[in-house]
Amino acid sequence: MKILGLEKVSFVDYEGKICATIFTGGCNFRCPFCHNSSLVNQTATSYSEEEILAYLAERKSLLDGVTISGGEPTLQPDLLAFAKKVKKLGYKIKLDTNGTMPNMLESLLKENLLDLVAIDIKNAFNHYSAITGVANPRVESIKQSLKLLKQYGTPYELRTTLVKEFHSNETIKQIAADLTGENTLYLQKFVNSGNCLSQNLHEVAKQQAQEWQNVLKNSIKNVFLRGY
Repeated sequence: MKILGLEKVSFVDYEGKICATIFTGGCNFRCPFCHNSSLVNQTATSYSEEEILAYLAERKSLLDGVTISGGEPTLQPDLLAFAKKVKKLGYKIKLDTNGTMPNMLESLLKENLLDLVAIDIKNAFNHYSAITGVANPRVESIKQSLKLLKQYGTPYELRTTLVKEFHSNETIKQIAADLTGENTLYLQKFVNSGNCLSQNLHEVAKQQAQEWQNVLKNSIKNVFLRGY
């Protein structure tokens, strides 16, 4: 596992649980609003797998779960083996993913290793190239990941970070169409941390986010604002 970050204690990454958050290096997207550029570019300080597992073993009485985030964790070929070791310690596991690697996701689901999955839905599927910065954003693979989560009955949530330069009334209506019938979507406030891949982006105002929330509620059962 290429681990380039560890938040030893988090109260926000795994809702309802105190968790440790592990950040893997590398990503197959180049989203301009990504605030983890050091992970995407793989310039952050690395941790050994043994170091992480030792920390988790020592903190079993204090932590409830582990969030595996990134970067994009499902690019790691040994993610399955690592997740088994974390699960053996008795932790619940949440996976943060962009959903582009359904084969790895299914491997984890088959072994019943995931207790919660959060998939980032960047924008309407027909606007993915612009917002992800890649020519082939593997939209069909993302759709396959959503089908797998339903098939295996694993709890999951969808998340969209609202960015003024990329989201509009048009794209929100299309997201509503793309995600018709889904259960839970969080609209997240973009915050320019100073570590984004692009520095010329802006947040969406709360009033606008609320208007889009109401549009999305026509197609998605639960739509929440996060960070507003």
